[in-house]
Amino acid sequence: MTTYQQRQQQLTENPHTWLITGVAGFIGSNLLETLLRLDQRVVGLDNFSTGFRHNLDEVRNLVTDEQWRRFSFIEGDIRDMETCRRACAKADYVLHQAALGSVPRSIEDPVTTNANNISGFLNMLVAARDAGVKRFVYAASSSTYGDHPDLPKQEEKIGNPLSPYAVTKLVNELYARVFARTYGFRTIGLRYFNIFGQRQDPDGAYAAVIPKWFAGLLKDEPVYINGDGETSRDFCFIDNCVQANIMAATVEDDRATDQVYNIAFGQRTTLNELFVLIRERVAPEHSGAATAQPVYRDFRAGDVRHSLADISKAAELLGYEPAYSVRDGLDRAARWYIRRFTAG
Repeated sequence: MTTYQQRQQQLTENPHTWLITGVAGFIGSNLLETLLRLDQRVVGLDNFSTGFRHNLDEVRNLVTDEQWRRFSFIEGDIRDMETCRRACAKADYVLHQAALGSVPRSIEDPVTTNANNISGFLNMLVAARDAGVKRFVYAASSSTYGDHPDLPKQEEKIGNPLSPYAVTKLVNELYARVFARTYGFRTIGLRYFNIFGQRQDPDGAYAAVIPKWFAGLLKDEPVYINGDGETSRDFCFIDNCVQANIMAATVEDDRATDQVYNIAFGQRTTLNELFVLIRERVAPEHSGAATAQPVYRDFRAGDVRHSLADISKAAELLGYEPAYSVRDGLDRAARWYIRRFTAG
């Protein structure tokens, strides 16, 4: 099977046009950076509801002028069909990352979550199908497993959704399956497990735990753990996620399409263990973090207790080989957060 390094070389030799929705977000901007470095043509779509212009600015500073000229940006909303059609018009591959994330946000405002994650998703499916896109890769979610107790999580065994957000991500998978059967449209869903890394926003009420804790320790602010800290997650570094998207979009084995895959590292880390790992990386740069302790509070509604992925299906059919462990990823993420919060 073709390795990720071989696939990257093939892309460099034969550029394609990619559409990234949610391009100004955490995952979208990392996809943009990698594809531009591979000399691909990229169209980006974002409405800046959760993404940031400064993410695009950072990518601009990390690639060459020639590579940046291969990027065109559309400011628009996936809830508008004409915008979706314009974005898909020349795309060979679509990497659909645009969504309203966060379980708590979906509990507070299920209507807006539904409009973005289901209506917007359907708009993108229709627009990509009509444009003749070769492959539609979309961000699915480990939240789809809901209350199913088995560990590790295997793609064919899901439970009942525990939040409106989880419902929307399950509906995405159902729509993708129907489009495959009804229209022969090729899709691949990637069930992300707690992706983290550079450019993940530490601010706001719905910030993910890793950027929030880096920011808290670097700014001498309280670090909160929901529950007793023994809740565990399969944390996955962003570069592994980027690899999965590129391998899914370009895989040549027909058996690999019209499927969903777990995208993770395949190991569990408790929140207590994670706190120690982050503190160890911050303390050498910020002495105040060395003795910091977390503040425990109530469990959060809609959260599952433990999460761990079986990634063997993605390895077998996509050639997915995550190169970065949690520790490796935290080393790289720490450098980015330290620069952000100690610069100047």
